[in-house]
Amino acid sequence: MTDLVHPARALWWLFEPVHAVSGFQPETREAYEAAGLHGAWRGYFAGRSAPLGAVDAPPVIAAFFNFAPSLVERVLPEAWTHAGPEEVLTARLKGAAATLARLLEHVDQEQVEQVTQTLEQAAARLDCAGRVLAAANAALPRPAGLYERLWQAATVMREHRGDGHVAALVAAGLDGCEALVVRCAMDMRREMLQPLRGWTDAEWEAATGRLVERGWLTAQGAVTELGRIRHQGLEAATDLAAARVWEDYPRAELDLLAAALKPISALCRGALPVNPMGLPDKI
Repeated sequence: MTDLVHPARALWWLFEPVHAVSGFQPETREAYEAAGLHGAWRGYFAGRSAPLGAVDAPPVIAAFFNFAPSLVERVLPEAWTHAGPEEVLTARLKGAAATLARLLEHVDQEQVEQVTQTLEQAAARLDCAGRVLAAANAALPRPAGLYERLWQAATVMREHRGDGHVAALVAAGLDGCEALVVRCAMDMRREMLQPLRGWTDAEWEAATGRLVERGWLTAQGAVTELGRIRHQGLEAATDLAAARVWEDYPRAELDLLAAALKPISALCRGALPVNPMGLPDKI
């Protein structure tokens, strides 16, 4: 691993694609549709929130944070009339495992098992206090299959970091749309991210205006020095919130995990058609 970034962030760069890739693949869409969830957003919102039970839109809007409330409300709670949480959990695991089995077909199974065991051990050591999505996923039964186990472990780890990131954004005084506007002012494309999160042009422009007033952005929408400093601070806070689980691992063990995980992550990253997570171009 590089010494230029925090180990918690460097490892997130590697396990995030293992979780995220299934959301864009035909195996997952087919599994959700077989369960009665037609349409990509039904599968996404019901699938990701299923560990919480058949929740209505407000808790999901709060936990997912940067999705437009109107987008979530179009799907929940209506999706639960097509499939209950248990059916959705079965479908998402089936789709994820099938995706990983295809993508990692030529990866040595012992290497996959090694990575899976290490992520499972780390997930079992997480403190999920204050982290609702991480806690709900961590409470799920351990699957039997290798790829099911890999995906679930990666999911617990990324939801744990995600919950911490939401806390950092809230502490920085940003709402969901403002967080996206800041990121697009730095290194992401509005035309890609805004539609994927469901915000209208009016909502986006209003968020931009609020950030200009607070000094995060210039009148032209470019990030200011203050904005960069504040963004660096919230990213550092996210790293700190995710760091505790890795502190007892010797650096040599973290390097071994990263080395074993990197080719698995690269195959998953190569299958991602878009990158709304803000992963770096090269790892």
